[in-house]
Amino acid sequence: MSDSQPPARQPRLQVGSRGRTVTPVASSNAEAEDMPEFETFDGAMTPRGFGPNLAEFLDIWALDLLKGVHDINKQQHHTAVYSNDNLIVRRAQEFQVKITFNRAYRPDEDRFAIEFVIGSSPQFSKGTYIPVFPNDEKNTLWKGRVIDTSDNVLTMGITPMPDSIVGKYRLYVAVQTPFGIRRTRRDPSLDTYVLFKAKVRPKVRHDTVFLEDEAEREECVMNDVGIIYHGAYNDISERNWSFGQFEFGILDACLFIMDKGALPITNRGDPVKIARKASAMLNCRDDDGVLVDNWSGDYMYGVAPTSWTGSVDILLNYNNGGVPVCYAQCWVYAAVFNTFLRCLGMPARVVTNYFSAHDNDGNLKMDIILDENGKVDRAHTKDSIWNYHCWNECFMTRPDLPDGFGGWQVVDATPQETSDGMYRCGPASVHAIKHGMICYPFDSPFVFAEVNSDVVFYQRNRDGSLIPVRKNTQHVGRLVLTKAIGTDERREITEAYKFPEGSAEERTVLEKAELYGCQRQREDPPPADVELILPALEVQVGDDFELTVELKNHSGQHRTLDLYVSGSVVFYTGVPSTEVIFKRPILSVGPKSVSREVVAVSAKEYMTRLVEQANLHFIVTGKVRETGQIATAMLTVAMRKPKLTVKVSGSPRVREEMFVTVEFTNNFKFDLKDVDVRVEGPGVMTPHRKVHGLIAPGTTMSWTQSFSPWRAGPSKLVASLDCAALRQVSGEAGVTIQS
Repeated sequence: MSDSQPPARQPRLQVGSRGRTVTPVASSNAEAEDMPEFETFDGAMTPRGFGPNLAEFLDIWALDLLKGVHDINKQQHHTAVYSNDNLIVRRAQEFQVKITFNRAYRPDEDRFAIEFVIGSSPQFSKGTYIPVFPNDEKNTLWKGRVIDTSDNVLTMGITPMPDSIVGKYRLYVAVQTPFGIRRTRRDPSLDTYVLFKAKVRPKVRHDTVFLEDEAEREECVMNDVGIIYHGAYNDISERNWSFGQFEFGILDACLFIMDKGALPITNRGDPVKIARKASAMLNCRDDDGVLVDNWSGDYMYGVAPTSWTGSVDILLNYNNGGVPVCYAQCWVYAAVFNTFLRCLGMPARVVTNYFSAHDNDGNLKMDIILDENGKVDRAHTKDSIWNYHCWNECFMTRPDLPDGFGGWQVVDATPQETSDGMYRCGPASVHAIKHGMICYPFDSPFVFAEVNSDVVFYQRNRDGSLIPVRKNTQHVGRLVLTKAIGTDERREITEAYKFPEGSAEERTVLEKAELYGCQRQREDPPPADVELILPALEVQVGDDFELTVELKNHSGQHRTLDLYVSGSVVFYTGVPSTEVIFKRPILSVGPKSVSREVVAVSAKEYMTRLVEQANLHFIVTGKVRETGQIATAMLTVAMRKPKLTVKVSGSPRVREEMFVTVEFTNNFKFDLKDVDVRVEGPGVMTPHRKVHGLIAPGTTMSWTQSFSPWRAGPSKLVASLDCAALRQVSGEAGVTIQS
């Protein structure tokens, strides 16, 4: 079987609840039991129908949820952007309902309630059956009040509790009569979605995901286009991504993910439990989740991770049957997770950590083994440092932790290591990670190691013993980035994860982390009096280039180094594929001076061996003849790819025809075959795809596609071009649609 094929899965063992619980635990928003239209009181005489005996009692003629895009509810709750005809409201904020009765409402005589029901076997004590009365005296969960009465029309205000269950509720109006309770008939058009609310209201108990900064709230909840940072620390690349959290069907797809993960309905008011469950469900390693991971380069049975332009296709495909979607890598997991969180109303952002440690033995050391001559021993070097790794942060309070550890939390759906037996990570408090409090759940030690590990070079002797010869404490977690608030600029947030290198605070944090079980290389190898430096390079795919090795002598004596220059094609995860350059120059340097050695690298040496995102990794090691000291340097070259040209034309108005043109010129000396081109834009254009069989050298591909935007306001069209010979090519064009 190819590595890219989804692994065969054994059917889950179905365990019943008989004899353990009276009713099964409700864990599906889709499963529903209709409430009876007439519910008799015990011992009451029941009439033979709704005859004259019930005519004198209150009856419901019409129910208006004020759910139009211009109505008060969707405007005040900022949910008019959802492509959904149902009412969508947020917790801890009042919404209005208009009820038309058969006569004027008499508050002293009439008894009625609006009932909200979620899941199967609804219970008042579980918060899954919620009656809301027109006066607050009877309300214990959600608040209700009469806003206005006019003839036989009553306007009622309803305020969900700040910890209400997030999901889709069925809505009924129940009227009390002497014979029993008479209800409106089940009507799916009255189903009401309740989401998290990130905005704070003065003097009101706030939601657990409240975020005070309005601009940040707008960015991290309402923005449906984002930027994913990739490439290398010293040559950062970026690509736009359509999160599409407001697109048609996405809200139901997010609820389906929780259903598929069997998250109990009663846990769906807790952002910690939702985020933790979603971090497991976004990958398919344990539970037939959303995405299949694949780093092999063979994507025959699915879509290459670099080909996706947004989350919409992925989530809609998964929602259509629950079959995992092929394929994903870390930035795809992070982007789709971001869509999930923002769709439910949780503030979230995608974060990129450059030089992210993935340690195979769980300590704070990334071990690189050298032989006796200072050459890298790849057979015994098992740890890998990812050029970059993307995860998510979501904003929430943490009542399960001491005060001060709420706020931004790391969650990660990329399957790296298991947590409590499942591939998931987080939520882990960023504040706890910065201060070394890795005892706090969830998975803080793993995230702490991703940004704080040391790179330790060991010399392996013939008897198998290892001697530490160099330690680099600054390589891992070099830079942590996210998108800036309200602009397309970068925002560095490294200081949120760690104190400055070498500071007293950093030493205190590392000592604290050791107390909680992290291991690190405490002894510093003797410092070398020479230093190897590899200056950063900016290289286009297909270019010849020169690697400069600088040797700086800090001593007052002459030094000679026997160097090993190794250049390998690597996956962006740091896993080597093929060594393409190996040189053994001898470099001499005078006292207090600098010498340079230039290593020429031609395109023909690496082009046919490139994998995935076209990364080359250079390790230069050397042994000083005079002292036996070891000097090392590392450099990752993330080769730059050409950009797509995306042009928009036509009248930028809602429901008027427009056109997008995607162009690409093949300036390489080889054919591009089976080229997958995609384009989409939230609110303006559904995902479209076209496959070009061949783009020959020197020719230009041009594709024009019509579309009709359905939402006014600013947006972006995001495009990608992908084939086996060229990955991670993207482009975008901004557009502002008038109503």
